[in-house]
Amino acid sequence: MKILSVTPPLVQINTPYPATSFLTGFLRSRGYGAEQRDFGIELVLKLFSREGVRLIQENLKSSEHVSVSFFREVHESYLNTIEPAICFLQGKDLSLAHRIAARNLLPEGPRFQALDQEDLKWAFGSMGIQDQAKHIASLYLDDLTDVITHGIDPHFSLSRYGEKLAASQPSLEPLLVELKAKPSLLDRLLFASVEKALHETKPQVLLLTVPFPGCMLGALKIAKQARELNSDIKIVLGGGYINTELRTIKDARIFEYVDALTLDDGERPLLSLFEHWAGKRGRDQLLRTFLPSSKIANAVEYCTSGAEHDIPQAEAGCPTTDGLSTRDYISMVEMLNPMHRFWSDLYWNKLMIAHGCYWHKCSFCDVSLDYIKRYDLSPVNLTVERMKKLAHETGSSGFHFVDEAAPPAGLKELSKALIEQKLSFSWWGNVRFEKTFTSELTELMSDAGCVAISGGLEVASDRLLKKMQKGVTVEQVARVTRNFRDSRIMVHAYLMYGFPTQTIQETIDSLERVRQLFLHGCLTSAFWHRFSATAHSPIGLAPEEFGITIRRNPDIEFAENDLEFYDPERVPHDQLGVGLRKAVYNFMLGIGLEADVRDWFDFKVPKTLVDPNFIRNALKSR
Repeated sequence: MKILSVTPPLVQINTPYPATSFLTGFLRSRGYGAEQRDFGIELVLKLFSREGVRLIQENLKSSEHVSVSFFREVHESYLNTIEPAICFLQGKDLSLAHRIAARNLLPEGPRFQALDQEDLKWAFGSMGIQDQAKHIASLYLDDLTDVITHGIDPHFSLSRYGEKLAASQPSLEPLLVELKAKPSLLDRLLFASVEKALHETKPQVLLLTVPFPGCMLGALKIAKQARELNSDIKIVLGGGYINTELRTIKDARIFEYVDALTLDDGERPLLSLFEHWAGKRGRDQLLRTFLPSSKIANAVEYCTSGAEHDIPQAEAGCPTTDGLSTRDYISMVEMLNPMHRFWSDLYWNKLMIAHGCYWHKCSFCDVSLDYIKRYDLSPVNLTVERMKKLAHETGSSGFHFVDEAAPPAGLKELSKALIEQKLSFSWWGNVRFEKTFTSELTELMSDAGCVAISGGLEVASDRLLKKMQKGVTVEQVARVTRNFRDSRIMVHAYLMYGFPTQTIQETIDSLERVRQLFLHGCLTSAFWHRFSATAHSPIGLAPEEFGITIRRNPDIEFAENDLEFYDPERVPHDQLGVGLRKAVYNFMLGIGLEADVRDWFDFKVPKTLVDPNFIRNALKSR
């Protein structure tokens, strides 16, 4: 059986999303003829080419948007510079850095209006020409992206496509309307990739991974085109979005485009499904699979057997990038912060140290779902062998461990193994800020190639951290993050506001603690996220225990994840969010670290009640 795994547009353009690499490696280890493609990067490279710019100019709709107006005036300049700019961002022609950094090569549209030459000097100095040029070229691509969004297709962006049509969307109808619309320029370019891939690989099964809502529209468009080209092909949807938002899907119209949906890790469900299609097992022997009902017309049937079990990490095979043009991905530096670039800059090989989360208690997290609750640590020798294989295959020695929370014990053993084998890899990932990360462990990780970590400080309030069962305190986070920073490891903190029963006073006090963390060198960067109650979290499943009321939608036939809720505290979180984000952005730049945190808000907020030496005292106890 020949199988093609595809990443639809759009996820990220600096490195492949790992799902197809894991599946392709696994299926090949089981004897299947498996291939993979990333249609997201293919679409972006078609748009960001000389021919693509010409097609954008020809297909522009009437628009008064400033980006479109600017493009119309200087589109000849875009024609002449787009391919050199892409080559530079792919690392294929770094000699262009000086011309780009001099700001006399690329047209500068609306995205450049806020760019200050002094900010560039502060961020990159006199010698950081390559990075400075990357930032300028990234703004250049952002301008061109705005042209596509406002003049060609409103659903397009560089990291998502049609997200609002799918995210927590109770009805399939908005997606169906878009699928029946006249094909756009983006559709025509995408369909060309589909036709080429099907011709080259001749698959009997097409696997479409949908990790985020911003991939669902692209996935269905690919499925529609594939079905038109080959009516016999079997098409399966899986991935993070399917796993979280479509677990209660009722609308059978989805099967006009695909044959099946699988939930959670796909290896075992797919093996069972392939055997079902080969007539070797019945529906009652499948695992976590949605099919058209065999008994009721226009209905969805969920097929799963308690006799089937998932593939252990040790038997999941080694991921492979074969079939992906790893040298064609595009590095971007959009923010003037060294930590943020880890998500959009450079090529990173993706691996997991462990499946799931060893803690799996946080009340805001999807702890009821398999990707969190089923913890399975890979043997360290197997992880190292996978690292060596991927580094040889891609030519990149950088690794992003995509664990929900990399276990300290696993990181310790991995660090020892990398040092013992004298492997010069660079790596980063997500952790919990727990006390196990002593200065000895962080120093060991640094020596083994760890360059950055991220982790959740969340609400930065001990009362709320206890309520959300985070298992850490702010003082503990301060000590752990300082250990990482002292070991020359960059630290990014995820922050959260609007948690159930959180008061204005608690929010202001949280910001004060964050200010002190930056002041005392504990954090490299941070970002505030607005709390969202999700359907599969303890809060979504038992909201009364957290003092809120969920407003249920009885008409959900399609996707459900983010839940609307009522919090009796009635705090103006949206207004607070503006000041919180403004404050932390400036803290990252070293600005306002001595100022009163009330200064970041344009309305009256209470004075902080936090001891001004709170973090200093916490660090003394190290």
